[in-house]
Amino acid sequence: MSASRTRGFIGATLVVTVLGFTAACGNEDSSGAGAQPSQTPTTPGAPPTLPTATPSGTPSMDCPETITAVREAVGKAVWGKGTAKSLFQPVSVTICQYDAQATGDDYATVTTKRTAQQAADLWALVNSAKPVAKKPAMCTKELGPTYVLRFTDNDRGVLSYTAEAFGCRQLVATSLEGQGKPGELASPRQVSPELVKALGLR
Repeated sequence: MSASRTRGFIGATLVVTVLGFTAACGNEDSSGAGAQPSQTPTTPGAPPTLPTATPSGTPSMDCPETITAVREAVGKAVWGKGTAKSLFQPVSVTICQYDAQATGDDYATVTTKRTAQQAADLWALVNSAKPVAKKPAMCTKELGPTYVLRFTDNDRGVLSYTAEAFGCRQLVATSLEGQGKPGELASPRQVSPELVKALGLR
C-alpha cells in the first residue's frame, strides 16, 4: 500500500471516529432530557372529582332516623286532623337533636334523656299547645335545630313528636308504637317559646 493511500485511509478513519463520538454525545443529551418528569395526561372535558360529604351524627336505637326520614314524616301530617290532646302518659323522654344544617343521611348529633318530673314537664308543654287548623303559611327564614321527642310510657309504648325550633315551628306527632295503644295521633300544632327554651336545656 502506498503512503498516500495510507494517509487517506487514516483520515477517513478519524472522520468516522469523530462523528461516532459526536453522535454518542447527542444520545447522552437526549436521554438526559427524557429523564425529566412529565405531567399526567388528563382527559379533555372530564369533570374534577369532588369530595364526598360524610353524614354527621351516628344512628342509634334511641335516635334511629335520618333527618330526611324525620322531615318526610312531618310532611305527611294532615293539619286540622287529630285529637286536641293525647291520652299518652309518659314516664321518660329521649330528645334527639339534629343540627340546623342537617341534610340527607345526617343523624341526630345530640341525644339527651329525661325521666320522672322532667319528662312530665316537657310533655305538658307539648300536649298543652293548641292545635292549628291549617299549616302555617308565614314562616321565618332563620335556621335552627330540629328535635325528635320520643316519649315512653310504663308499657314501653313510644310516642314520637317532631319539633322545629325555626321556620314554621311545626310540632307534629308522627308515630305511636306499642301494642294496644290508641291509634289516632294528636293534631299538628306549633312550637311555643316555652317549649323551645325547655328543649335547649341539658
